[in-house]
Amino acid sequence: MTPSSPSQVSGYAAAWSIVFVWSFWLIVSRVANQSGLTIYDLAAMRYGLASLVAVPLCLYYKPWRGMALVQIAILSFILGPVYILSVFNGFVYAPASHGGIFMNGILPLVGIVIGIVLLRKNPTPRQIVGAALILVSAVVLAWDGTTTTTETAWIGDILFVIGAVFFSFYVILSERWQLSAMQIIFCGTVVNAALYLPIWAIWLPSGLAEAPMGPLLLQAIYQGFVPNLIGLLFIAHASRRIGNANTSSILAAVPGVGGVLGAVILGENLSIIGMSALALLTVGLLISVRRRAPVPV
Repeated sequence: MTPSSPSQVSGYAAAWSIVFVWSFWLIVSRVANQSGLTIYDLAAMRYGLASLVAVPLCLYYKPWRGMALVQIAILSFILGPVYILSVFNGFVYAPASHGGIFMNGILPLVGIVIGIVLLRKNPTPRQIVGAALILVSAVVLAWDGTTTTTETAWIGDILFVIGAVFFSFYVILSERWQLSAMQIIFCGTVVNAALYLPIWAIWLPSGLAEAPMGPLLLQAIYQGFVPNLIGLLFIAHASRRIGNANTSSILAAVPGVGGVLGAVILGENLSIIGMSALALLTVGLLISVRRRAPVPV
């Protein structure tokens, strides 16, 4: 297959589309609080709207077959409200560029730590070098954030790290359990919708009724459908056409693109130090990139 074949072109197009899908998600999530919607509304959109598509698919494919009840419970919890509410709350305190670094960017570093502590799995020298660069870039950006952004940015950074820990456990378990895309959609979307939506509707604060139509539609479309469903399809297509390693390498651009979009669209301050940290992070990601790309959920 030649590098210019239509199959590979579509694979690279899908991978780069995911970069911009995830990067714009950082921006959309950052401006969500300006729409009057609460973080609980965003979680409801994520689980509820995606379920409109996921439920018929799950009824057809029956992905729960072959899964133990404990697997369904663990995976649903990891991809559940604690994870997503931590992430959405992080955007209340910290800029979009910090979300790219402390949520997407440090995933390899968190994965290495979890592997050492829980799985007794030692990292390769290449992973150690990449993780060291990622750690340095994260520390530099956190320090720069205390001088160029709000004083509460560190709260958002911690919440993003919590999200990264949850997502890292998801990646590890999805690989160890060899989960299919439909099993992930079932646990991450349908189960959580059934558990979370009644709690949200009865007890949690909501700004849904007062939100302007434009911002409401933006959040509904993006939070409900784009990263969960469209992103899943694009990742699967890119991995098949250009391979997991190439796909992972391209996805390393997410924190950098997110930082640039935050500066251009939202006017977030991106200092020379911040840009250097993003560049260093990208290098660290490219060095430590995994052979298998995680499926975004």
